[in-house]
Formats: sequence, structure tokens, C-alpha cells
Amino acid sequence: MIIDYTKVEQIYLVCGKTDMRKSIDALAAIIQDQFNINVFDNCLFLFCGGSRNKYKALHWDGDGFLLLYKRIEGGVIQWPRTTQEVRNISQRELRWLLEGLTLEQPKAIQKVAPAAFC
Repeated sequence: MIIDYTKVEQIYLVCGKTDMRKSIDALAAIIQDQFNINVFDNCLFLFCGGSRNKYKALHWDGDGFLLLYKRIEGGVIQWPRTTQEVRNISQRELRWLLEGLTLEQPKAIQKVAPAAFC
């Protein structure tokens, strides 16, 4: 099964290094114990190893957990290294991250609230 990340309500990035040997239960425990987030919500949780060329995605699909694991062969992910932090990111930021870009893109056109016409 493939996760359509455009359908999840929240995308959480667990900053810093995560031991890529951790199982579903261990990753779910990190989310619940360290960050007090319900792992059974319609969310996608992302973890990255120390070499920044591997990441795992954890998602509850209603009857079980999906654990995706990817190893990048030609580059690294620009993963935030702040430890003990979880960040809520947008689908746009996730796309940037998985394409090898940083989460902060200074030249990207930023979303703005519409101004009232006078």
C-alpha cells in the first residue's frame, strides 16, 4: 500500500538523528512519549538517520501501521538537526525535503492572506 501524503491531516518531522533500526513500536513510542502526539491520528511521521540518506515514514491507516523505509542513492536529505524537536510541516515543505532541498526556501513565493479591496 502507498501512502497518499496529500490526504493526511498533519505531517510531522522528527528533527535530529533517529536510530534507523527502531521498529514500528519504538517509533510510535517516541511520538507518544516524547512529543505527546496521538499516533493513531491521520498523520504522517518522518524520521531520519545520522547519514541523512535514509528516512522512515510511519502512518496509521485505520487497521494497522504502515512503515516506509527509503534509502537515497544519490544524495542526502537536508534534515533539521535540532534534537528533541518535532516540526509540523506542509506538503510543500515535505516535497522540498524529499527532493533534497531545505525546508526554508527564501526564493519561494510565500502564501499570503488576501487583502480586502477598498
